[in-house]
Amino acid sequence: MWPIKGGALLLAAVALLALAGCSGKQEKADNPGGAIIRSSQDPNGLRGATLDQPYSMPATTLTDTGGNPFNLVTSTKKPVTLVFFGYTNCPDVCPTVMADVASALTKLDQPTRDQIQMLFITTDPSRDTGPVIRKYLDRFDPSFTGLTGSLTSIKDVAKAVGVPVEGMQKLPSGGYEVGHGAQVIGFGKNDKANVIWLSNAAIGDLAHDFGKLVADNQ
Repeated sequence: MWPIKGGALLLAAVALLALAGCSGKQEKADNPGGAIIRSSQDPNGLRGATLDQPYSMPATTLTDTGGNPFNLVTSTKKPVTLVFFGYTNCPDVCPTVMADVASALTKLDQPTRDQIQMLFITTDPSRDTGPVIRKYLDRFDPSFTGLTGSLTSIKDVAKAVGVPVEGMQKLPSGGYEVGHGAQVIGFGKNDKANVIWLSNAAIGDLAHDFGKLVADNQ
């Protein structure tokens, strides 16, 4: 866990909902890695949780749903990139977050939406093949980009941006779930992220912040 800095405006997020095993048991925090976030509204007007120490996008190459290499730095061409880690068999948290992001984007005008790229990185690459991810994302927004790769590479990327990935947890049914952080991370054109949105963020707040990020990254 990162050290907690002093000051009234900072705290280590311990909000509910974080290791979303997608089992419906939302018991931990969206930010169990302990990133320092502001406890009051960001002076720049963002409504999400503002990071005191921005994350840097790792220059890792994964694979998109068409089987093509996708580098997280050089292949993200738009001013704003949103990142979420999840998996297609998640029954509740993942589809809720994806639906909320999709709904928030519909509240923006088309020129603004065209400047935002949404990346869904699977935490279950053994089941989530390219076609499986593509079919899943098309339920929310066909423009969303799905990425897969080795579990080691995915965990390394997730760790670099403060998202824990626990791996498989067996279920009584014989299947398994995958524990993972449920935050959406917002990157600007400099490949830095200074804001995250927890899994219970209001759609209106997401839309506001997405639009503001675009405006701030021209």
